[in-house]
Amino acid sequence: MGKSLNTNLAKAKSGKNDEFYTQLSDIDKELKHYRNHFKDKVILCNCDDPRVSKFFHYFSYNFEKLGLKKLIATCYKSQDCDLFSQNKSEQAIFLEYNGDKNGDNFPNPEEIGIIPLQGDGDFRSKECIELLKQADIVVTNPPFSLFREYIAQLIEYDKKFLIIGHQNAITYKEVFQLIQEDKIWLGVDNGGTKWFQVNDDYDIATESRKKIENGQKYFSMGSIVWFTNLDIKKRHENLILYRTYNSEEYPTYDNYDAINVDKVADIPIDYAGVMGVPITFIDKYNPRQFEIIGITKAVGFHLRTKLYPQQVQVDTNGKRTLVTKLNDGATIKLNSAPKDKTYYVVDDKYYVQMYARVLIKRK
Repeated sequence: MGKSLNTNLAKAKSGKNDEFYTQLSDIDKELKHYRNHFKDKVILCNCDDPRVSKFFHYFSYNFEKLGLKKLIATCYKSQDCDLFSQNKSEQAIFLEYNGDKNGDNFPNPEEIGIIPLQGDGDFRSKECIELLKQADIVVTNPPFSLFREYIAQLIEYDKKFLIIGHQNAITYKEVFQLIQEDKIWLGVDNGGTKWFQVNDDYDIATESRKKIENGQKYFSMGSIVWFTNLDIKKRHENLILYRTYNSEEYPTYDNYDAINVDKVADIPIDYAGVMGVPITFIDKYNPRQFEIIGITKAVGFHLRTKLYPQQVQVDTNGKRTLVTKLNDGATIKLNSAPKDKTYYVVDDKYYVQMYARVLIKRK
């Protein structure tokens, strides 16, 4: 990720700048793969200001087409919750829509129930949990800063869901374990760049990540994925393998009993042992084709075969620093110091560390 994206994600984690509104085009592109799941279901969008939320827009305008039973959306007190005007509201609310009543196939104000909440509309509050209990499927873009807590709540209440998150969430202990247990997986339209509507005062340092359309400000983010537990055709499709194994192209880690695979497309067809692959593999994961053994980060540290003493980190500018970072992931031992990447020195031996790798094995 670039510096600007890291900065904005850091702000999101602090909870001060965590409002990213998903675009209707991205919602439609993904949700078209789940239409059979929505019939006769109660849909909850519980992290949405209905006045700007494209999730509420999508479901309300496609209510009859999808055959929905009910649509519920909750709104934080601090947001602009007045759906049909530009006035700010100090009252947290939830909206209930049961479909078209006057035959115009349009969600009119008189057809939408606007019910005040006693609290602030936080998804963790008791009254919002009661709304969650009514729902069959939750579809939304939850706060990045609360992603672990949000997904844990969905699992606790045994809810079906389709939500947006950052790809790095795959490496979170709580999320990775759910993926490994085949309780959640990735959706269809993952990765690439997506544009999110943000508040006018949202700071975007990089011009290429910013645009203004019809007076609205947008911020682009890469590595955004959909997390779900709704079954889709994609997760039953085998990944086509064509490469063959050789020890030079697929070095063995020095501290994990596995070989390194730099690209998902390069997974060898003839290797039966454990392989370390990029986390983007999860987007192609078919549980009938592969077994997930672990990951080369905190949740998988028990799989390490060795630990290193303090090492010298040498960056691309030649700066040398005493660190212990080499124990944070999978490493490869080199015969000589590389010239174009950061490396580590331990007892006059050279090592490089790989990005997070998912440890897999063919079935």
